[in-house]
Amino acid sequence: MHAERITLVMDNLNTHEPGSFYHAFKPKKAKALLDRFEFVYTPKHGSWLNIAEIELRVLSTQCLNRCIDTMTEVRSQVAAWEKERNNRDQ
Repeated sequence: MHAERITLVMDNLNTHEPGSFYHAFKPKKAKALLDRFEFVYTPKHGSWLNIAEIELRVLSTQCLNRCIDTMTEVRSQVAAWEKERNNRDQ
């Protein structure tokens, strides 16, 4: 099964542009791919960004640093990690 729509969340680097598809694929294929993608760019500035990045890094190193076979298991592992993390300071 293929996704009808794919959302890409990316930082604002100048290399992350839809036009890059035309460098990698023939025009017809590039257009077909671009029609399926939605590009969402992260803010360039924001005091909360560092906090969010730190938390994502901790999640990545403490929970997602191994092979997990299914999305169901990913959700379960992340939920358990989140519960433990939120309860440890109480």
